[in-house]
Amino acid sequence: MTKTILPGQTIGIIGGGQLGRMMALAAKEAGFKIAVLDPGMDSPTGQVADIQIVAPFNDQHALEELAEVSDVITYEFENIDVDGLAKLSEIAYVPQGAELIRVTQDRIFEKQAISEAGVIVADYITASTFKELTEKSSKLPLPFVVKTARGGYDGKGQQTVTSIDELHLAETLFENGECVAEAFVTFTKEISVIIQRNVHGETAILPIGENIHKDHILHETIVPARIGKETFVQAQQAAEKIAAHLNMVGTLAVEMFVLENGSIIVNELAPRPHNSGHYSIEAANISQFHQHVRAVCGWPLRQPKLWSDAVMVNVLGEHVAPLTSKIAQFPNWSIHLYGKDEAKQKRKMGHVTILTEDLEATLSEIEASGIWPE
Repeated sequence: MTKTILPGQTIGIIGGGQLGRMMALAAKEAGFKIAVLDPGMDSPTGQVADIQIVAPFNDQHALEELAEVSDVITYEFENIDVDGLAKLSEIAYVPQGAELIRVTQDRIFEKQAISEAGVIVADYITASTFKELTEKSSKLPLPFVVKTARGGYDGKGQQTVTSIDELHLAETLFENGECVAEAFVTFTKEISVIIQRNVHGETAILPIGENIHKDHILHETIVPARIGKETFVQAQQAAEKIAAHLNMVGTLAVEMFVLENGSIIVNELAPRPHNSGHYSIEAANISQFHQHVRAVCGWPLRQPKLWSDAVMVNVLGEHVAPLTSKIAQFPNWSIHLYGKDEAKQKRKMGHVTILTEDLEATLSEIEASGIWPE
């Protein structure tokens, strides 16, 4: 069943973070109303929503209330109770369904699905216990990375093992359940491909971004990614294969490693708008948030076009004060702050997007600003 959701109707969003906020702002431009379910009273999305339901994500009564007030329901993060989402799909219009969440919540299911789509992932082994990991570890070359199958983000829930003597460092990860160990990939760049698909199967891909991380947290996205034509084609084809295999609706970010020879290996998936796509608000003819709204509402998608090269830089808690004190010095910077109540260390508080005709000069300007020290 597909529906076309029209301005004046209500989009329900599960999750009140910054992705939901930017999704809501995009939807409001077209005249939609917004309902949000989040445990926080003053969530970033709640601040711009018409209806706030303040309750845990797995609260069945709250989900029923969201269903009652919404004409279509989407989500802005993946750590949702799958059973709750499946039940919600029975009483409400949830075009994305629960299957995409079920697959992407579990690194093992995710790797299996990517492989089934005909796309390459790094060699890996699975283990239910630390003893099983010890027994299987010889099947992977060193170094390798052990990750919890479920949960973990921004570098949490993982341990790099460079020698067998370090294997014990991964033992505590099994307190959270099954783990996956991945062969370490020697890559030259990290890129992300954000593919969006509407309920009619029409797809669109944002210009590919090149990602630079610090302490496992995304620091900068450079667009367009500095990759060769063949890599660009491979990356787009991989995203298209995965989206088709998963029959996804909405937004899927496919994070990839680029190898020395230009080939790609898929690292992980995110079934939602992605940090690396924020540049699209200023730098493209359609942002990932406007496109997501079009996708879940059954509208035709717009084929993305990059207006300008761009750099997006994340603003963490420790960067807020230095940034706001220097606004006057950088009139060409677009500053987005998410309305979070407390600027904690390493917490994503906002981002800056800079449109540029000289990427290298802009990267130097960011470094010289002193806002993001090494």
